[in-house]
Amino acid sequence: MNETEQIKAQLKKLKLSGMRDYLETRLIEANSNQLSYTEFLCSLLLDEIETRKQNKLNRLISQAHIGSEATMETFDFKFSPYIPVTHIKTLATCEFLNKGENVIFLGPTGTGKTHLAKSLCHQACRRYRSALFKSFFEFFKELKIMELDGKLDNYLKKLLKIDVLVIDDFAFRKIDAAETELFYYIVDERYQTKSMIFTSNRALSDWAAIFPDPVTANAIMDRLAHSAHQIVMKGESYRSKQKPKITNAKT
Repeated sequence: MNETEQIKAQLKKLKLSGMRDYLETRLIEANSNQLSYTEFLCSLLLDEIETRKQNKLNRLISQAHIGSEATMETFDFKFSPYIPVTHIKTLATCEFLNKGENVIFLGPTGTGKTHLAKSLCHQACRRYRSALFKSFFEFFKELKIMELDGKLDNYLKKLLKIDVLVIDDFAFRKIDAAETELFYYIVDERYQTKSMIFTSNRALSDWAAIFPDPVTANAIMDRLAHSAHQIVMKGESYRSKQKPKITNAKT
């Protein structure tokens, strides 16, 4: 084993993967450009820092369950003239996270609500903030599973620590008293400290109907809507626009 391989083995033991992966490249660069020892070391250290940043970003995106495709860069802001571009790009700065504000995307199916919700999660992850994306069905299903498995307390602690919690397709169905109680606890604990993002095909005025008790419904809705950014998405479904047009064959 030569000296380079020995150094790489030592870097692996020290868990300095960035320095290990770029060692040979930096050695060639140092010899070609006659870099000083400090310049060489500085380059290696920067490689380690950048590698750790990228690994952290990848880990946050993976834990958020948002995939890699739905980002601000891949969203077609031109497909509908009704998209509030300025408001959305302001949200993309993630200043709303610092204020613990919520974001609510409302509108018909296919208008880009889910894509934009995931895009904001990507923006948060790029700032090394944690995110978690769940569908309405999946969110309440997991709460029940965790309760049955005796893991609910730890799961709730996790939900309260997440910087931005997304519930997609909110108000998909009515929820029972037990689900409402848990949801109220989560909303109340996150109120004005941690942000939540919702997407829904239903108007905000219809949300209260999914809760069994009007008093609790009002308390939840008051916290969700207070200082929330409400984005109404209008227009034709993007997916419908992408469908190939069928023409009748001439006989």
